[in-house]
Amino acid sequence: MTTTDIPRPADVGSGRRVPGKRPRKTASGGLRQAVSATTLLWIMACLYGFPVLWFVLSSFKPASDLFSYPLTLVPHNPTLSGFRAAWDSANFSQYFINTALVCVITTILTVGVSCCTGYALAKYDNRWLKAFFICILATTMLPGEVMLAPEFLVVRNLGLYNSFAGIILPAVLTATGCFMFRQFFLTVPDELVEAARIDGAKELSIFLRIMVPLSRPIMLTLAILSFQWRWNDYIWPLLMLNDPNKFTVQIGIQSIVGAQNINWSVLLGASVISMIPLIAIFLVFQKYVMGADINAGLKD
Repeated sequence: MTTTDIPRPADVGSGRRVPGKRPRKTASGGLRQAVSATTLLWIMACLYGFPVLWFVLSSFKPASDLFSYPLTLVPHNPTLSGFRAAWDSANFSQYFINTALVCVITTILTVGVSCCTGYALAKYDNRWLKAFFICILATTMLPGEVMLAPEFLVVRNLGLYNSFAGIILPAVLTATGCFMFRQFFLTVPDELVEAARIDGAKELSIFLRIMVPLSRPIMLTLAILSFQWRWNDYIWPLLMLNDPNKFTVQIGIQSIVGAQNINWSVLLGASVISMIPLIAIFLVFQKYVMGADINAGLKD
């Protein structure tokens, strides 16, 4: 006669771990982890955002209150005199037009060229393309200052010195943009491309009608980044431009700084003014930066 061991109530409720069975995570444990992660993120956000908040609020302070002791975060007598003085002391309207023109043209060209390059690097098997991709990535291993001298000589020899084209052309092809599009197109199944070829679609039609719509999130992400890079660019426009009517916003802000002293109220106002377009563009386009369902046209 065989006997079966019946677990006693004491063994069942003792909390012993059954071999081969993972313990379940309790709801309280998951809640504690979520609260800990959220708290950590809030702390990091406060550490990063507090200096920015102080900088923005200081732009509303009179010049006499900026370095008064004790220091205060909120201005006692808010004023817009710094903003008005910054806008009137420099030709900011022309600077904004120049910078917007450079940023828009450069962003469009950067997104288009990076999309084409990334698609070719991801979907065409060619050793020369692989070598070209390695050369592009190699440029990220060098400091940007190292490339300034040869880029300046090339642009000058092409007759593009002191022109917007001299600022735009060197910034069209970026390693970051090519890498982003290549990595995205690698995730697109090759079956989708092969099905389009079987249906008789040309290579250009496949790229424009299938790949470009799928890569819209990457395009918008790179567009935001490219616009931000060009808007905040200071060194390259400073080297390329000597006509005050062609200066960008960052050079205009630098012109406010005097040789002997610095009017901090005006400088803070000009800096906040230069941030407004970037914030507006991010708020408008952030909802479009989301994941794309690249498998929508495929069946299992």
